[in-house]
Amino acid sequence: MAQVEATTERVVTAKPDDVFDALADYNGTRQKLLPEHFSEYDVQKGGDGEGTVVHWKLQATSKRVRDCLLDVSEPTEGELVETDRNSSMVTTWRVTPAGEGRTRVVVSTVWNGAGGIGGFFEKTFAPKGLGRIYDALLANLATEVEK
Repeated sequence: MAQVEATTERVVTAKPDDVFDALADYNGTRQKLLPEHFSEYDVQKGGDGEGTVVHWKLQATSKRVRDCLLDVSEPTEGELVETDRNSSMVTTWRVTPAGEGRTRVVVSTVWNGAGGIGGFFEKTFAPKGLGRIYDALLANLATEVEK
């Protein structure tokens, strides 16, 4: 079983605090940022960063749907970590300054992939697919915070 990782980043024209607040707002802004690959979104506890429990289904491909129940933590300033109770998947959002009025957002997801030939294909193709999904989410984030 190999670890699979997908990382995507984008620089947006907004203050880091505003970007972080948008990502951490699971009760409001976050749901608006999600592309069509996400469904059944439900905040079960909290809703603002640390301590939030949120559910969604992520349809990565036409055949692959992950039922995610995520615990949100903020281990360091500018960092949100979403740990899935239903799998080994962990998504980390890092928000850092990128110059005057600009912010770099890096989203990285890791999970334990399948073994064998299925694992080979997962490790080869899943990061690209998830990268496209997160690229769409980050484009939506930019639209939201660059108002």
